[in-house]
Amino acid sequence: MDLYDSELQVIAVAESLAATLGADENHTVAAAVMDTHGRIHTGVNVHHFTGGPCAELVAIGNAAAAGAGPLVTIAAAGDGGRGLLSPCGRCRQVILDLHPDAFVAVPRSGSAGPASSAGSAAIAPISALVPHYYRPPDSAPQRLLRFHPRYYEATTSGRKSLTVRWKESHSPGPALAYFEHTKHGPVPVDITSVNTHRLSELTPQILHLQAGSSIEGYVTNLRDHYPTMPEDADVDVVTFRLSAVNI
Repeated sequence: MDLYDSELQVIAVAESLAATLGADENHTVAAAVMDTHGRIHTGVNVHHFTGGPCAELVAIGNAAAAGAGPLVTIAAAGDGGRGLLSPCGRCRQVILDLHPDAFVAVPRSGSAGPASSAGSAAIAPISALVPHYYRPPDSAPQRLLRFHPRYYEATTSGRKSLTVRWKESHSPGPALAYFEHTKHGPVPVDITSVNTHRLSELTPQILHLQAGSSIEGYVTNLRDHYPTMPEDADVDVVTFRLSAVNI
């Protein structure tokens, strides 16, 4: 999945902050997180024998203190030019529980040397980094339904009410429509249904396609967004409507 400029910006902020570290062995990792309004919040780890917090958790706490709301992008980098670092298991679970629709920057598989905003960085939904995850039954984080900015007008006018997702684990209930790399703020929506179908079994009726639109064209666009999606993928058909506060 290609990175947006906003995601590259988060990586750059994390790496820039990490470059200032090293004088104190208790602070060796920096993290940056972006909220739905494009604000970036930062933090560094606090190493301690009692189990000090990782940089990602400090940044998440700083974002919460600033009233950030749900986070959309998270990146961490090590001092000494180590580049991007994947979150540890504890951080992955915390991010999943608190910000289940966040995308996390990680070193690209097979890359040589430190990852950077200009090279070997990849982006992945947090759910993909925690396979077979557990979510506490009383967990109720603010959910996001992420869109390419070209869908802003269709979504806010009510013309767009269906989207197909792969490996994003959505569920019915209130959410915020978030438009990637844009100045548009999030828009409250209600996810009304999530139904799983085999990619090859999608039909114009399932997708609510208008006359003149083809399944082939729709799947081609879907593959552009999910380039690693296999031929036999199970995808979620998500229907939604504008929240009553927008009407």
